[in-house]
Amino acid sequence: MAAPLDKLFTRELERNDDEIVKISQSEIGDVGCVVWDAAIVLSKYLETRDFEGGKSWMGKKVVELGAGTGVVGLFAASYGADVIITDLPEFVPLMELNIKENTHIISGSAEACTLTWGQDKSTKFDHIDFIIIADCIYYEESLEPLVSTITELSDMETTVLCCYEQRDTGNKPELEKKFFQLIRESFDVSKIPQENQDPHFRSEDIHILKFTKKQIADTT
Repeated sequence: MAAPLDKLFTRELERNDDEIVKISQSEIGDVGCVVWDAAIVLSKYLETRDFEGGKSWMGKKVVELGAGTGVVGLFAASYGADVIITDLPEFVPLMELNIKENTHIISGSAEACTLTWGQDKSTKFDHIDFIIIADCIYYEESLEPLVSTITELSDMETTVLCCYEQRDTGNKPELEKKFFQLIRESFDVSKIPQENQDPHFRSEDIHILKFTKKQIADTT
């Protein structure tokens, strides 16, 4: 379901230098129409000491998958990254609106783009420095296409940052287990310690993980 642009409310996310990223959300619609806690935790992690307070994003090529409102990608763009914010076609108008509303704070670039997981990618997605993903592990049918897209977009120089809220209801634990089984086939996985995250925007239930492509042994 597309996000209706006539029934919006605004969420403000403050950077450490007091600049404000403003995100429009829809009062009704799918899960991609609102800002989830995991997206806030990942956004604030982008300006920690791991990234020189945000300075190391300057000039990086970034793709956000399953962006919804686009908040994480816009946060990176506000620190100078060149970001392609992606989701299904129905979310592109909301992402474009949020890019427009934050033009004044974007020191890199931001572009909203359709990307359906598991389908062929455009050459615009070549040579990605970072892939960022927030709270996208909740539909069983989307796990394999998501992992396929992460794998296809990544090369040996790509870092994947995946943030998700741990949920114990229904089949969510099984989905998380399956997702990481699939990811570990092609990636090394490490967890970002709580002490490396933003001191105020972090939670024991929200995890940030880093994926890097596994080295392929030379058999020649």
